[in-house]
Amino acid sequence: MIDLDARTTYERLDPQRMGDRIADMGNQIRQARRLAAAFPHPGSEYRQARNIVVLGMGGSAIGADLVRSLADDQITVPMVASRDYRCPAFVGPESLVIASSYSGNTEETLSAVQDALSRGARVMALTTGGSLAMIAQRNGLPVLRFQYEAQPRAAMGFSFGLLLGVLSKLGYLDESRLGVEEALTAASSIPLFLGSESPAESNPAKQMALRLYGKLPVVYGSGILSEVARRWKGQFNENAKAWAFFEQLPELNHNAVVGYENPAELGAGVHVLLLSSSHYHPRVAARIRVTADILRDRGVSHEVVEARGRGAMAQMLDAVMTGDYVTYYLALLYESDPTPVRAIDFLKQELAGT
Repeated sequence: MIDLDARTTYERLDPQRMGDRIADMGNQIRQARRLAAAFPHPGSEYRQARNIVVLGMGGSAIGADLVRSLADDQITVPMVASRDYRCPAFVGPESLVIASSYSGNTEETLSAVQDALSRGARVMALTTGGSLAMIAQRNGLPVLRFQYEAQPRAAMGFSFGLLLGVLSKLGYLDESRLGVEEALTAASSIPLFLGSESPAESNPAKQMALRLYGKLPVVYGSGILSEVARRWKGQFNENAKAWAFFEQLPELNHNAVVGYENPAELGAGVHVLLLSSSHYHPRVAARIRVTADILRDRGVSHEVVEARGRGAMAQMLDAVMTGDYVTYYLALLYESDPTPVRAIDFLKQELAGT
C-alpha cells in the first residue's frame, strides 16, 4: 500500500502538484471576487433578466451548480446550468446567458453561445481566453478574463467566485448574506488538517481514501450539498481515475433504496458517502439516519460525512475541499497521477477529426 505520509509519494505521483491547487481554493475565490468587483458594469439590460442560464461543462459548470444551490433562497428568477450544444427552449431576449469556459474552447459551450446570440439573449463570458473570448470581442459582449494555470476542475474557485461576484454586482444576489469571509477563512485553514503534511493517523481525508480503496464510491447529498455530491463524483472520476456515482436526497429515498438488494455481490464492493449539513431540512436529516440504517441492514459499507463550519457557504466549501482531498489521496493509492485526463484528451482529438 502507498504511504500517504511519505514525501516521495507526492514527488513521484503528483509532479504537477494537484495538491497545491486543492489547497489554493480559498485564494482562488478571493482573487475571483476581486476581479468581479473591478469588472466594468455591463449595461442595465443585464440586470433585468427573467431567467439566468450558465453555459459550461465539467469544472466550469459545477461553479454554477454550487452558486445556485447556495443562493437558492435569494435568486428570485430561475437559474440553471446548461451542459449541452444548445440552450434550453425558454432562452430569449429576456435571458441572461453566462458562458463559463476555463479554456474558452469547449465545443459544447461555444455552440450554445451561438445559439443564445441567435435568440437575442444577453450574453457574457467568464474565461481565460480562447475562442470564447474572441466571440465575445467580435460581438461586443462583456467578458471577464482570468489567468490561473491548472486543469479546469482545479480552477473551480474561479468558476464559483467569478459567478458569485458577477451575480452580486448585477443585483441578483447579496453576497453579504452568504457569510463569505467566514467561509474563506475556514477554507484557508482546511489544508492544515487535510493536506499532505497532516499525518494519516489524524487526517480524515487520508483515512477516508484508505477506506475507499478498492470500493465503488456512491455519494449522496441534499440541499446546499446536492451539487457537492456531483463534484465528489467528478473528482473521483478525474482525480482518482475511478468509477463513481452520485444521487440526491430526498429523491433517492423514492427509488435507490430499493435497489440495494441485487445483485448481492455488487453491494459488497460499494461504499456510500452520505454528505450531511446542519443546514439541511430537518426531514432530510432524518432521512439520512434511516437511509444509513437500510444500508447497514443490507450489509453495504457507508459513512456519514459531516460538513464543518457554521454558515452554509463555509460548510459547502468544507465539503468540496474534503472531497477534493479524498479523491486526490485515492489517486495516489491507485498510483495514478491526479492531474492528467488522458481519456478526455483522446476523446477531444478524435472528435476534432470528425
